[in-house]
Amino acid sequence: MFTISTLILAFYLIAFALLHSLLAGSWAKGRARRAFGPGGMRWYRLFFTIIAAATLLPLLYLFYLFPGQVLYSVPAPWRWGMVAVQAAAAFALAKTLLEAGPLRFLGIRPGSGEGNGQLIVRGIYCRTRNPLFLFALVFLWLTPVMTANLLVLYIITTVYFILGSVHEERMLAEEFGAAYLDYQDRVPRFIPRMRCTYPETEVKARGKAAGPGGGVPGSPPGSESGSESRSSSEPELKS
Repeated sequence: MFTISTLILAFYLIAFALLHSLLAGSWAKGRARRAFGPGGMRWYRLFFTIIAAATLLPLLYLFYLFPGQVLYSVPAPWRWGMVAVQAAAAFALAKTLLEAGPLRFLGIRPGSGEGNGQLIVRGIYCRTRNPLFLFALVFLWLTPVMTANLLVLYIITTVYFILGSVHEERMLAEEFGAAYLDYQDRVPRFIPRMRCTYPETEVKARGKAAGPGGGVPGSPPGSESGSESRSSSEPELKS
C-alpha cells in the first residue's frame, strides 16, 4: 500500500512543516528584526508567503506524479453529500479569509512592523478559536476518493495543525495575558459551539505579537504588523 513515493512525500511534508514553523517562530522573526529593523518586518509576512508558495509547488508536483494507490472511493449518493459539505467548508474558509483581509493575509498590504494590537472577539471566533483549521480539515477529510499518499498528507497536516495551534496560542497568551486565557477557557479550540456566548472583547496587547504566520500554516500575521488582521488561532486583531 505504502511505496517509496509515499515515503518521499512524507519526508517532504515534514521538511515543509519544519521550515514553515521555523520561519513563523520567534527565533527567525527575532533574527529578521535585528537584521532589518522594524521597517523591514513590515514585509516579513510577504516573504513568508513567497517561501511557503515556492515550497508548496514541488509538493503539488509530487502528488501529480505519484497519486498513490486508491484506498477507497465513496459511491453515490454519499459521494455527493461529502462534496456538498466540502463546498460548504470551502465557502466558510473563504469567508473567514476575506474577513481577515486577504491582502494582509498574504503580506501584500503590510503593517507598520511593530504595532500595538488589540484582541477583538466576534463572529465565528466566539464559537471556535481555530476556524481556518477547522474548515480546512473538514474539506480534506471528506475527500470522496482517498489514496495512500493523500492519507499520509492528511495525517501529517492534521498533526501539524494541532501542534501549530498550541504553539501559536502560547504566544497569544503571552501577548494578551489573562484576556486570552479567559478566551481559551470559554471558547473551544476546534469543535464550534452552536451559540456565540462570548462577549465582544477589546484588549490591548502587552508586548510582541505572534507575528507573521504565528507558527501555524497559512495563518495571517498577528498584531506585530500593527494593522487590522486575524490569525487562524486567534480572534480579530486591530491596532
